[in-house]
Amino acid sequence: MPNGKHPLLAREGWPHILIAGAIALLVHIFAGGLIAIPFWLALLFVLNFFRDPVRAVPSDPKAVVCPADGQVIALSEVEDPFLKRRSLRVSIFMNVFNVHSNRIPVSGRITQAWYHKGKFVNAALDKASEANERNALSIRTDEGRDVVVVQVAGLIARRILCYVRPNDRVERGQRYGFIRFGSRVDVYLPPDARSRVALGDKVKGGSGVIAEFVN
Repeated sequence: MPNGKHPLLAREGWPHILIAGAIALLVHIFAGGLIAIPFWLALLFVLNFFRDPVRAVPSDPKAVVCPADGQVIALSEVEDPFLKRRSLRVSIFMNVFNVHSNRIPVSGRITQAWYHKGKFVNAALDKASEANERNALSIRTDEGRDVVVVQVAGLIARRILCYVRPNDRVERGQRYGFIRFGSRVDVYLPPDARSRVALGDKVKGGSGVIAEFVN
């Protein structure tokens, strides 16, 4: 089902878009079109970074929706550092050319939230899941499963934005946050989840399916 409750340009980007546009226009007026070209290109980059397209959310209640655009860089059974259990972890790396809106992977209620200050190492590295600044949510589905989704800051990301909190009801594919300028999202799934992606896959937040529950 379509999720059109937000504009095609992320609201988080408007200050950056207006500043970049104003600078490009002023340089064009006072220094000329040729000198202004790099500034217009910078505006195009900012517009591209903050795009936020509408996505068709899968209706299958057993589907785990992809929380972010990017590439699958980790897929393995690990210890969930938040709920202290064995879990299937799916990690998605977002480069500066990906859409950076973050989406809720499953419908349910947020039961816990954690925020950890940390470093800003390259988010493509595995150690970023434990070393970097991160914001985690635990969502309990209507069937009683617990799913953890973690926003992880990257090398040049300096702002994790999250708009939901414990006790909020959330829906699969709902837009819930944003990370600026390169980052990753980790999802920790219970043992009955089966992966629907492979390492290296390119995925789309809100419409792609990264896993499904078999029971």
